[in-house]
Amino acid sequence: MRRAARLLVAFGLALIVAPLAAQAQPRSASHHIGVLGAASASAYAPFIEAFRQGLREQGYVEGKNITIEYRWADGRYDHLPELAAELVRLKVDLIVTHGTPGTRAAKQATSTIPIVMAVAGDAVATGLVAGIVRPGGNVTGSSFFFPELVTKRLELLKEAVPRATRIGVLLNPGNPANGPVIKAMEPAAKALQVELQHVEVGSSKEFESTFVTMARRRVDALVIVDDATFIAHARRLADLAAQHRVPAIGFREYVEAGGLMAYGISLPDLWRGAASFVDRILKGARPADVPVEQPSKFELLINRKAAKQLGLTIPPSLLLRADEITP
Repeated sequence: MRRAARLLVAFGLALIVAPLAAQAQPRSASHHIGVLGAASASAYAPFIEAFRQGLREQGYVEGKNITIEYRWADGRYDHLPELAAELVRLKVDLIVTHGTPGTRAAKQATSTIPIVMAVAGDAVATGLVAGIVRPGGNVTGSSFFFPELVTKRLELLKEAVPRATRIGVLLNPGNPANGPVIKAMEPAAKALQVELQHVEVGSSKEFESTFVTMARRRVDALVIVDDATFIAHARRLADLAAQHRVPAIGFREYVEAGGLMAYGISLPDLWRGAASFVDRILKGARPADVPVEQPSKFELLINRKAAKQLGLTIPPSLLLRADEITP
């Protein structure tokens, strides 16, 4: 009787402990996702780390319960379709993209594998999704009103450099998001009484000659349009702008690299937030039914050191509106 009682107690304890032990064990590596990058792994390392942090917050640890296939185009946008097709052949559960070129390449490669945009310019205007509330198809994620953001940069730059009458717009011709941008900037330029000079750069190798060309065109200031290649080489752009004494406004990474001004969104925050889309889809949500999110926070950053080097005095009214001012 005593032996039987001990066996019953042991069996009961096993029933209690077994589920707890199972819960304590990490989930098996049952999820397999792809990341399609338009730039390079080294340049986008901070964003990928933000994405991994977001995954950890959702309960996913790379190498334990999720594996990630990375494919990087290194700024060569014509390689994106091939890399997207490779991820499709690997039969990943979903593909994470950034930027319009990468998202478009992924969408052209598959209509069935879910696609999460970590960030992309106006996804509706560029045809990536049918709508914000109901994206339709297999794409969802984060998108922002790209044309309005770049137009605001133009206005802020004119305020900082009132003498500017000829302003360059740095564009990557391989980025299909540029069409709506140019269309939105033209009326704003007319209202500000400035002439826009479209400066197309498809590779970082062209940066030096581009600034020489702008000097020949007598460009007074420069608006840098968001692009994976430009973000990846923000320091080179900042150095050339200082060397050629061109006041310029771009994205946060441009100011952090020593540039004059920035107005835009936080890319690390969007990459971190992309993990929540990944989690919802891996748990069964359909991209067509997951609303696209739009950032509501936009930051103005000003680099006083860069302004001093350019011999530029930033108006106090602009300094008061800045979210961050570097010494």
